Amino acid sequence: MGFPLRVGIGTGNRLPFPELVRQWQQIENAGFDTAWVVDHFMASDNELTPYYEAWTLIAALGALTSRIRFGILVSGNTYRNPGLLAKEALTIDHATNGRVELGIGAGWMEREHTAYSYEFPEPGPRVSMFEEALQVIDSLMTKERTNFDGTYYQFVDAPFEPKPLQKPRIPIIVGGSGPRMMRIAARYADNWNTRGTPEAVAPTIERFHAACAAVGRDPNTIRCSVFPWVHAFESEEQFADIVKAYMALGFSDIAFPMPPEEFRPMMERCARDVLPELRRLS
Repeated sequence: MGFPLRVGIGTGNRLPFPELVRQWQQIENAGFDTAWVVDHFMASDNELTPYYEAWTLIAALGALTSRIRFGILVSGNTYRNPGLLAKEALTIDHATNGRVELGIGAGWMEREHTAYSYEFPEPGPRVSMFEEALQVIDSLMTKERTNFDGTYYQFVDAPFEPKPLQKPRIPIIVGGSGPRMMRIAARYADNWNTRGTPEAVAPTIERFHAACAAVGRDPNTIRCSVFPWVHAFESEEQFADIVKAYMALGFSDIAFPMPPEEFRPMMERCARDVLPELRRLS
């Protein structure tokens, strides 16, 4: 594994804001490395569930923490013009002393697009839009002016100041596991993200390494991150075993969901007593 281990917690966007503040500060104080939300306007399982918008949410939560890195796993490209998204991320980067990461994917939840009047292209055009957006975002953050004449986006002599505190740009996380999305991640990402158990993602990371080879990029220059879906805080042994299983596959970043309240003392114990030794193994 070419990068130091980072372990974080995803809280989601559904809880009352004071509770999310409490959880993010608990994550930071416990000693975890990262905190995450997702990018939806409503829940897929219950549309009347309260749900905060992701970028404004992490701006507020990031300002109320001081150390952890944070972001969205992952932001839907179809919801925001890439120039706007880059400006949002840039503003948060400056407001939080360079701690935000820009997670982005092509978008997938059709019902959400219909509900909120967003166009939902077919998969091929949607992925093409996404690839153009990544090129635009990179250019805005690294060049004095951006000119881009794409099929979906046109930028004309666009300035972008100030530049990010993080150099050469805010780290870009690309989420996706299809063949074309993997090739795009291999070409443009600083961090590739997937989801699933160690058994499920083992062949996926092999395919990602193949995608890196296909575009001529060393996979050791890209962080690989995973969201396991289930929490790992029933015991210190369980936590260590799960993290080691992902590390053995080549994952440097693991983001567990926030466990139920009764497991949070163990979560804190794992961060305090187990995570430092796991970091030494990376």
